[in-house]
Amino acid sequence: MKEQDSIPTSKVQRASKFLQTGAKVGRNYIKHYARNVVKPGSGREQLDKDNAEDIYASLSELKGSALKVAQMMSMDQTVLPTAFIDKFTQAQYNAPPLSYPLVVKTFRKYFQKDPTEIFDTFTQSAVNAASMGQVHKATLNGRELAVKIQYPGVAESVHSDLNMVKPLASRLFNINLKEMEQYVEEIEERLLEETDYILELERSRRISAACSHLEDLVFSKYYPEMSCERIIVMDWIHGMHLDKFLLTEPSQELRNRIGQALWDFYEFQVHNLGELHADPHPGNFLITPEGKVAVLDFGCVKVIPEEFRRPFFELLQSDILDREDELLTIFRKLDFILESDTQKEKDIFIPIFKEMIELLGRPFHHDTFDFGDANYFKTIAETGERIGRMKEVRQSKSPRGSRHGIYLNRAYFGLYNTLHQLKANIRTRPKF
Repeated sequence: MKEQDSIPTSKVQRASKFLQTGAKVGRNYIKHYARNVVKPGSGREQLDKDNAEDIYASLSELKGSALKVAQMMSMDQTVLPTAFIDKFTQAQYNAPPLSYPLVVKTFRKYFQKDPTEIFDTFTQSAVNAASMGQVHKATLNGRELAVKIQYPGVAESVHSDLNMVKPLASRLFNINLKEMEQYVEEIEERLLEETDYILELERSRRISAACSHLEDLVFSKYYPEMSCERIIVMDWIHGMHLDKFLLTEPSQELRNRIGQALWDFYEFQVHNLGELHADPHPGNFLITPEGKVAVLDFGCVKVIPEEFRRPFFELLQSDILDREDELLTIFRKLDFILESDTQKEKDIFIPIFKEMIELLGRPFHHDTFDFGDANYFKTIAETGERIGRMKEVRQSKSPRGSRHGIYLNRAYFGLYNTLHQLKANIRTRPKF
């Protein structure tokens, strides 16, 4: 893969890149309209493909928060067209990496040494590259290490990047800007935390130690003495990402075991730690040769306030939909229903949230659940698309849902999708 020799870091440089991307998107729409003149009724497939290619190319060059948002959106298949999902998924662990001289520059800034002066060996090319940083493999005293290096300028550009990406996302995906604004602060806080490698190191060591007793999970050992604000060093773990693992045609028993480990990992974090690994895309996990799940990255962690966690999980009780008064109280606590709502708005949104709760809470209502059920995931996608098209929802004057739900929902959507890829049949009754 072609490496980058530089990253636009100033606001002017990054704003210019966004403007160029917007111009390309505009030209793609003109081509689309022209195709419809020649051939009326032409679909959006080519438009989506062209836009996905141009936007991903620009975001990959910028890296940082803009590319991270694309990666986040690629995990929800009810939001983006297929062309965008296929392209943006690359940001999970296959983005264009930085060239070696830029890596050396980072090491010199923080350690006053080249990587080769610190380690016995160090790969000049990145082994993996994602939205916020890339990983190199190193050795020291016979130990294999993974060295995670943050891209230059990522931390300083979070706020300005989010402000620039909002109108582009709004235009492409018909997202209400007012609704988006409600949650930008939450996203910005998590992204800023993700650029703080000292915080990530502390969380990585603490959460992995707390979860070390869980079956079929593996965590790295971290090395604070070789880490700093922009570099983290940890043990290298051998294994395969999910897509390559599935190509080996693993047995159903192994699929189930891996799925169970992931499910138990998230349930334990939520109910025992009050915080969770909130970046559950496949690039952050490996399947080891022993058939265990290695958790690679604790950059994005969501601390869940108890006043949100308790009512959120009360919605997952199997009989909650029959307790109307209690249900409405929970809806108000979670900002699904607002004090300012008219009766007409309540009549619209209460049935919508009841339908979503029944559907997404279904795995919790049984002793076991088959995540390989294609009809279940088809229903989720169709329901999300239908609700998203509703005029009353799109034109709602007020955003719905607490900001604290963004990353918790994201974690469970990511978990559900991974379990579906595994076609795992697992125990889902709470055990923690």
